[in-house]
Amino acid sequence: MAEAHQAVAFQFTITPEGFDLQLSRQALGQIYRSGLRCWKKRISRMKNGVLKGVYPASPSSWLFVVIVILATLYTQSDPSMGLIAKIQEHLPLSLSLTLSAHGQTMVSALVFSTLLWLSLILALRFCLKVLLSYHRWMFEQHGRISTLTKVWVSLVRLLSSRKPLLYSYQTSLPHLPVPAIRDTLERFLESVHPLRSPEDLKRVNQLAGDFERTLGNRLQRYLKLKALWATNYVSDWWEEYIYLRGRTPIMVNSNYYGMDFLYVTPTTNQAARAGNTITALLLYRRKVNREELKPSRIPGTVIPLCAAQCERMFNTTRAPGEETDVLLHWQDSEFVAVYHRGRFYRLWVYRAGRLLSPREIQYQVQRILDDPSPPQPGEEKLGALTAGNRVPWARMRKQYFSSGVNKRSLDCIEKAAFFVTLDEEEQGMKGEDPEGNLDRYAKSLLHGKCYNRWFDKSFSVVIFKNGKTGLNAEHSWADAPTVAHLWEFTLATDAFQLGYDTDGNCRGDVDRTLPPPQRLSWDIASEVQEQVNESLAVAQALADDVDCHVFPFREFGKGRIKKLKISPDAFIQLALQLAYYRDRGGFCLTYEASMTRLFREGRTETVRSCTSESCAFVRALVEGQERDECCRLFRKASEKHQNLYRLAMTGSGIDRHLFCLYVVSKYLGVESPFLKEVLSEPWRLSTSQTPVQQMELFDLINNPDFISLGGGFGPNVPGSVKV
Repeated sequence: MAEAHQAVAFQFTITPEGFDLQLSRQALGQIYRSGLRCWKKRISRMKNGVLKGVYPASPSSWLFVVIVILATLYTQSDPSMGLIAKIQEHLPLSLSLTLSAHGQTMVSALVFSTLLWLSLILALRFCLKVLLSYHRWMFEQHGRISTLTKVWVSLVRLLSSRKPLLYSYQTSLPHLPVPAIRDTLERFLESVHPLRSPEDLKRVNQLAGDFERTLGNRLQRYLKLKALWATNYVSDWWEEYIYLRGRTPIMVNSNYYGMDFLYVTPTTNQAARAGNTITALLLYRRKVNREELKPSRIPGTVIPLCAAQCERMFNTTRAPGEETDVLLHWQDSEFVAVYHRGRFYRLWVYRAGRLLSPREIQYQVQRILDDPSPPQPGEEKLGALTAGNRVPWARMRKQYFSSGVNKRSLDCIEKAAFFVTLDEEEQGMKGEDPEGNLDRYAKSLLHGKCYNRWFDKSFSVVIFKNGKTGLNAEHSWADAPTVAHLWEFTLATDAFQLGYDTDGNCRGDVDRTLPPPQRLSWDIASEVQEQVNESLAVAQALADDVDCHVFPFREFGKGRIKKLKISPDAFIQLALQLAYYRDRGGFCLTYEASMTRLFREGRTETVRSCTSESCAFVRALVEGQERDECCRLFRKASEKHQNLYRLAMTGSGIDRHLFCLYVVSKYLGVESPFLKEVLSEPWRLSTSQTPVQQMELFDLINNPDFISLGGGFGPNVPGSVKV
């Protein structure tokens, strides 16, 4: 194969005259350029490490401190109050013998200046951490900002005025606090009040009271100990027990999807769309590696959000295990894995350290599309193993994919930057029923054919035959806003920066000496093929049990809601409560995801959207009460929901605290009837939202057709509704 020949830098043969050494200049050149690229990346990481390490100060501030200290020494003043003399007394003997008294003083002054500079950095970082721990601003009414909050905003801006890197704020973010157990129990009892009968509510109150008096405080002490030791007392357990230990299919139950532009398809050329999309994703990876992305912030504020989830975005896969899965992450790979018509390929996207141009990637993708070779036996539906139950896949992987050709091919998929499916279907708003086709589009991204996606990859990009795109993301490594940030950058870069020529092809030149994409080889045993069929049957039954409905709502948007001084999120949540009541004739436990990325390594918290206030509003509207009374109840319910959302964001939620208490009880081997009942309650209505225009890479007002469809999740409880 061409790749193998190019990998050989030299060959030698033994002759009667001695060694005959033959060097390949091309191969040696590629090795040199690849090594040079690696060293550049190392130097860049070292530079970024220094810049992050001294933030919110700058490296040049060290020179300023040194100059000030030396200047004061020359004025016969001692700013160190005797510390420089103490340092001079403890200098190594070799320096004392080789340096004059003046030289020793200079060295001591440099040491003192450096220590003073480091102390100032720690002090500034501590001040920034204290400032970012202030959350009272979130509970103040819009337009009525207190003097304390105004001073706080000014100080945060002052300390973060220097241009930060992506991870600059990480060490300054506060740790997630452990709420008081009484506060959590009171909020829990308040949340279930509209959903329980008086008798049942009395019973639950009794359980909660017994838990607080007996086991609760013991579990709380262990949890506080963990909070002192760990960066985040929730995130590692949440990742392991909610995601990685799940033994049911991750397809539909865990993975989620993102969609393309609603009204626009930049090109109908499948290979061209793949070329620009792959390029845009790799440009984003480059920005993540160089930390050139601006840290995400709460919209309209200077408050940074944790960026830890970006670390495992690329080159990551979820490997199955019999008891628990594990996330595997590698350093940057120079290829992506591609699936088309039942065949797997390795597509190199770098050559000699250079990222291929979009046109070159299009050229390589077109080679895959034009390849007439059939799938190997057992290859076509191999991806179904990642769609079915986890234990059978773990056993197959251990027995049949841990050595030989299968391991090499599986490594190519798992170590790839990401996974690409060149789908044979057409999707999007098209045909006589454009909005009806959006339902099929969503289902295709959520589960496809149950075998033409690789659900274990951190994310898989899908390029449809008519140029529409989308992605399917694995959930354990990150939440939807992080992937939405990536996808927003990809779509905007594809359409507004890379662009296409008049024929719909990618721009740029093509090096036609590029070696073709590499077909992956497999040796699939009959036992594996049987398991593939079983996993496919499980996945297909799950996919067939899911109904999706996606539609564009054009009547009004969040701008009109904000003019009424109502939170758009609260408006939607109350509308969902009303719709559920009209459909089912009652209320249910409702889940809304809120983020806790104000804290280091924060992920999500639950907002229990069904409240006594929302139920009162729904009943009043359904019963036909007066308009003014309905409006009053609506505003009251909206304010209640917003307050719950703010509490969740600031670490005072209910469910993550109770979840961690439950985990501690399991470690201690004790049973809690209260925790067991709380964590076994099903969420019949589960809701979430994805932010748009996080990066503002283009003007959506002047380009309204480039609005994205967003994305979605599958329901993870039978009979439940996911919105």
